[in-house]
Amino acid sequence: MSDSVIADIRAFNRFYTRQIGLLNEHVAQSRFSLAEGRVLYELSKRGHAMGSELAQSLGIDPAYLSRMLRKFVAADLVVLTPSLSDRRSSEIALTREGDAAVEELEALNDDAIESVLQAVPAADRATLVAAMASIRRILGDPPAPGPVILRPHRIGDMGWMIHRQAILYNRQFGWNIGFESLIAGIYSQFQEAPATPPKALWVAEQNGGIVGSVFVMPSAGLEGSAQLRMLYVERAARGQGVGAALVAQAIGFARDNGYARMRLWTHTVQESARKLYAAAGFAVVETIPEDNFGVKMVGEIWEMVF
Repeated sequence: MSDSVIADIRAFNRFYTRQIGLLNEHVAQSRFSLAEGRVLYELSKRGHAMGSELAQSLGIDPAYLSRMLRKFVAADLVVLTPSLSDRRSSEIALTREGDAAVEELEALNDDAIESVLQAVPAADRATLVAAMASIRRILGDPPAPGPVILRPHRIGDMGWMIHRQAILYNRQFGWNIGFESLIAGIYSQFQEAPATPPKALWVAEQNGGIVGSVFVMPSAGLEGSAQLRMLYVERAARGQGVGAALVAQAIGFARDNGYARMRLWTHTVQESARKLYAAAGFAVVETIPEDNFGVKMVGEIWEMVF
């Protein structure tokens, strides 16, 4: 592990704990420590729990948790009742006073977060939340996947998609910077193409972040033919039908706008994409030996006639 990576993570931890006040004796100016507030919140979320379950899920020392629970019982915040399945253990649940304490704590936490975000421009808040989701996902605690929406592109999307595809295909297939240069030109061609014959680009978005995209534009030199271009799906979003939805959107657009056929260019190494194209009704019409992007491979032209 690189020393610089460890140092950067420690620097972030120091910044973040100071930023949200974790060094204070009480969290969010409440009467509870961070650990106490977390236990109360977990009990509120679960409804009831065994002490061993709480200690394991929160990573708290059982003896420390036991002392904390005795304090909560004395303050009439929780009640302990013998477990029906194991008389040696007790079920822990919040009292009415405990429920009120959690509501108070959550309100104070919301106020603390709003205070931190006041100095953050509205446009940067979505970026901040997306970065937090990335940290959770990378460290093994991914947020529940939200719905995937397809939307038109916005300012900044093209640059991001060029960046992401260059990295993804380099890692997956070893393609060099020549691929990044090529797709930058392809996106430029799309943007500079006239409005007619029709063209369109769709961005797949989930949990506030871009997880895929595709666009359709006229095929150069082939009147009445549309071209499906730059289909990609982030690895973390695969398996949810994002690629199939993007391909279906592109095909529907071409049909609705009077194109007689649709073509695309791919490679035999792009197995997942080829399966999508075959399932959608495309067929290979030409194969081309290539020495592109620093790799020898076989390119393919696929076509669908409407």
